[in-house]
Amino acid sequence: MDPSLLRQREAFKSRALSLPVIEKKSIKTSSSVSAKKPPKTSQASTLKPSSSSSKLFSHPNLNKHKFALLAQIVNHMKNSYQNGNTHALTLDEILEECHLDETISTVHRNWLQNEALLNNPKIEVVNEGPMAEVKFAFKPKYFLKDRKALLKKLDRHDQRGLGGIMWDDIEEGLPKAKKAVKVLGDKILFVSRPDKKQIVFYNDRSCEIVIDEEFQKLWRSVTVDSVDDNKIEEYLNTHGITSMQDKAVAKPVVLKRKKGNRKRKFKSHNDHLGGVLQDYSAAKK
Repeated sequence: MDPSLLRQREAFKSRALSLPVIEKKSIKTSSSVSAKKPPKTSQASTLKPSSSSSKLFSHPNLNKHKFALLAQIVNHMKNSYQNGNTHALTLDEILEECHLDETISTVHRNWLQNEALLNNPKIEVVNEGPMAEVKFAFKPKYFLKDRKALLKKLDRHDQRGLGGIMWDDIEEGLPKAKKAVKVLGDKILFVSRPDKKQIVFYNDRSCEIVIDEEFQKLWRSVTVDSVDDNKIEEYLNTHGITSMQDKAVAKPVVLKRKKGNRKRKFKSHNDHLGGVLQDYSAAKK
């Protein structure tokens, strides 16, 4: 290579190295910045409850606590009614008797006042005046003041053919029911069902009939398990005894009217060609 060219090349390198170099920094785009930085949340979004808090409010244990609280109050009012305390109470008085006035929350208090006690079938709402505070009282199935009211109720049930009354309903609506039943004695009857629940009936003494013991023995000695209705009917007829039979009401006989022999009229066709058409049936024979 030409030595002059080599000298020029070296001189160019030396000049290039002596020149100052300015480094340009790369500018980050808005898309990259937005991808790295989290978006700013507005004030409205920060006020919304998180998923964990919503799960907390919809947790089934809270509903169980509410209904357990309601059941405790209803049972207390039932026991108080059975002990003779039939007067109505305000919610604050009920909570004080149940020892819940200091532990119950405002949310549960409002729920009891405005929803739970108002819609409960065992609670009666009592409004003593337009400006008075709402009071609540226990509401049994049967309002029975004393044992006389119980006996009268059972007698009406018996006369109407309604049978007896469940002991649970009597115990619920009659204050000191066990004591009242002991006083009534044999004026009422207890019958136990297969599920061991007891039913109370009115013991109507007018229906009692004294039957001779000999007749009772004869009645129990006769067995008719193997005898059907036809054999019983024949036995009664041979001894001149007529049995009572179910005679259905005869249906009225509807007489059908006889229809007269009416000649059927057939519609004739091609009447306008009567003089033109000819009959060739005789010619074929």
